[in-house]
Amino acid sequence: MSQEANPAPRSLAEALRARDDASLAALLRSRPDLITPVPTDLTQLATRAGTRASVLRALERLDRFALQTAEALAVAPDPASGTALLGLMAGDAGDETVAAALPRALATLREQALVWGDDERLRLVRTARELLAPSPQHPSPTGLGPTVHEATSGMSPGRIQEIVITAGLASTHDSVSAVTALAALFTHRKKMAKLLSGAPEGSLEVLSRLVWGPPYGQVTAEPAAHLRWLLDRGLLLPTAPGTVVLPREVALHLRAGRAHREPEPLPPAVEPAATHRPQGVDATAAGQAHTALATVEELLKDWDEGGPAVLRAGGLSVRDLKRTAVALDAPEPVAAFWVELAYAAGLLASDGEADERYAATPFYDEWLERPPAERWALLAGAWLTATRAPGLVGGRDAKDRTLSTLGPGLDRSAAPEVRHRVLTLLSGLPAGAAPAPESVLTRLYWERPLRGTAGTPRPGKDTPAEDLRTRLARWTLMEAELLGVTGRGALSTHGRALLGTPGAGASGAGPNGVAGATGGVGAGGTGGSPGDPGASGLSAAGEPGGPGDKLPVHHHRAATPTAPSTAASLAPLVPLVPLVPLSPAAQAVAVATAARLLAPLLPEPLDHVLLQADLTAVAPGPLERPLAEMLGVLADVESKGGATVYRFTPGSVRRALDAGRTAADLHDFLARHSRTPIPQPLAYLIDDVARKHGHLRIGAASAYVRCDDDALLSEILADKRATALRLRRLAPTVLAAQSDPAALLEGLRAMGFAPAAESAEGDVLITRAHAHRTPPRTAPEPVPDGPPPPDATLLSAAIRAIRAGDLAATAPRKPAGTDPAGGELPRTSAAETLATVQAAVLTGDSLWIGYVNAEGAASQRVIAPIRVEGGFVTAYDHTADEVRTYPLHRVTGVAELAEE
Repeated sequence: MSQEANPAPRSLAEALRARDDASLAALLRSRPDLITPVPTDLTQLATRAGTRASVLRALERLDRFALQTAEALAVAPDPASGTALLGLMAGDAGDETVAAALPRALATLREQALVWGDDERLRLVRTARELLAPSPQHPSPTGLGPTVHEATSGMSPGRIQEIVITAGLASTHDSVSAVTALAALFTHRKKMAKLLSGAPEGSLEVLSRLVWGPPYGQVTAEPAAHLRWLLDRGLLLPTAPGTVVLPREVALHLRAGRAHREPEPLPPAVEPAATHRPQGVDATAAGQAHTALATVEELLKDWDEGGPAVLRAGGLSVRDLKRTAVALDAPEPVAAFWVELAYAAGLLASDGEADERYAATPFYDEWLERPPAERWALLAGAWLTATRAPGLVGGRDAKDRTLSTLGPGLDRSAAPEVRHRVLTLLSGLPAGAAPAPESVLTRLYWERPLRGTAGTPRPGKDTPAEDLRTRLARWTLMEAELLGVTGRGALSTHGRALLGTPGAGASGAGPNGVAGATGGVGAGGTGGSPGDPGASGLSAAGEPGGPGDKLPVHHHRAATPTAPSTAASLAPLVPLVPLVPLSPAAQAVAVATAARLLAPLLPEPLDHVLLQADLTAVAPGPLERPLAEMLGVLADVESKGGATVYRFTPGSVRRALDAGRTAADLHDFLARHSRTPIPQPLAYLIDDVARKHGHLRIGAASAYVRCDDDALLSEILADKRATALRLRRLAPTVLAAQSDPAALLEGLRAMGFAPAAESAEGDVLITRAHAHRTPPRTAPEPVPDGPPPPDATLLSAAIRAIRAGDLAATAPRKPAGTDPAGGELPRTSAAETLATVQAAVLTGDSLWIGYVNAEGAASQRVIAPIRVEGGFVTAYDHTADEVRTYPLHRVTGVAELAEE
């Protein structure tokens, strides 16, 4: 009775047609490529869901167990029953954990339209079966080979009968029944055990080597006796000259019915490697955040007058990256990270000039004026959502070209998702717990395995080359520590806030459990219907949501203290809603919250330094900006860290004098900002350099040197080091040079003199650093991985349009004399169209029309005419779900809908 009322779907389109709006919304949310552009009806949606590109994308976003379930369906009969699938996954022994997790994995496959049909007729979409089913060119991840029917398709009938008789079966009258009988023997556990009990020991050893794959082997023209025994009974079947294969049915018997050697129904636990005090973690992270701000400021200060040139192909040269690394006192990969971070935050860009160079943007000056916590939050927010991967610098692209810093080819759309997922896993641990990096990588691999691999390798150990997601995860752990998102390997409080969930880890809800689902295998036929996430970005279990956390329903667990391991413990759990990326407004709130939590942890800027007798000054903490800028001109940074050490040298003091300061100004500055008296050696240094400064004057002749002391000029002329300047005396107090004034200044300073540049009027030129800025630039936009997830408004409008289009395409119509072929627009004359529409206005009936718009695009619509006048029909359009007016001359034809 119920089956007649709800017949089993005969196609994916019918299965989608039976879904409710919430289930369709879940499908479109998990596979946004299906909605770009919006399909006209459910048939087109089903067709698009079965395309190779879309199916590949969906398979690559499955977790390990859901993918194993799909792989098992690919080697199961088509259609497969729920019992058969359970046998392939749990084996003859019946693993309770696998049996309990299977309904959730199957619900995920159904939700993503990879599986359709009721519990007794489960069908994997054809494209997925083609991708996952075993073939000689593309072995199955299960390690299984072809079925007996497939392996014997080219075998002669006589040879098939010989195999059947040798295997102990009765001869049949045709090959089809013989192969069926042989397959039935191989799937009968007791009969197969009896057959194998008489096998030679060498035969069993051969089977054990092939059982878990690959199932193909090589034999000679005269195989050994133990191989001949297997070939004669069909336990090995030839596929090509010299090549044999282990039939799928035989392998499943030897595996005790399991399609996979190690089913992985539960995600690997993220194990803490060390536990620290949360206050210590926050303090360490805050210290590193302060260092990050200082490093970015130092980088852009170094490039303040114009940074390195832009390569012709784009990016920073290897030489310039090395220079930057030396200036930042950091390894080259770390220097590349800071440069890319400044670029992602919109603080750095190319200036666009003919001689293109990198420089700070105008936004950098605005950024400097903000409080330190806000500056850090802007950097951290840009890092979390950026698609550029600095760790790729120095590698090679597909054309074997070197990938350079700030150059093209560094965008990886998976980067934001991996960063967010790594931080989410860290947030699931207790506060202060630092995980073992390998456990994080193993968990991420379970969530997104490499399609086509059998089993789960340990990242970095079993795989010869790590996949991109594993490398991104390693870089995320390193970059989070550099940036101050984590401290001593544990996620900080302000780091949790970046995810939109401050304090989530303290609740004890970790990432190591699995959410349950109610019902049997495929209960309900369509899987659980997800709901809308709350405004806080939390799922029902309190797990943080945000960009990149796009795990299927059965990954997110309820707030249980430990991961369940039996069906009894999994059954009562409630399915959770999938998580969606934070909206821009929610992301802004998260960044502001992170800044608020970090602010009390950062040290307050100081207004003083400690002068020492060895011509150094110690800044015991971060300095106020005017003090730091002036001290950076007057002295050179000798060492950095918790306390910065500045050293005064003749060159640094001359630099301050060149900037327009006098000796009195420098003495007054140091007296006001030093907690200790000015040491006598420092006072002497300032006075001595000031006395010599400007004694020599250099101007443009091309260049000249003048001095009131002609003996000093004679000393310069006699110095061999001045030969390159090509000086000659014009007057007792004037020397002319063939080099430009800048080169002349540098040359004389290198000889130990303290010249000063002068203007054409004879005034001393004050040299100040000229800040070079690019034109206004916006931060680079992240490169998305396919279409972005649709929001609730788009989903609602798309589902309404798809339903209406499906109604128009499937509405029953009264038979007409010239019934159009399927998919074609109805054709009627103008007089017939007008008469039919006028009659529908009187009767209130709905019509099926063909319509061509002004751009020539044809469509089918179901309308309920309201009035006809002036060559236009006003009607309620069921397809658009609104009242519209159509010109009658654009209506190609009409047809009345049949009464249901």
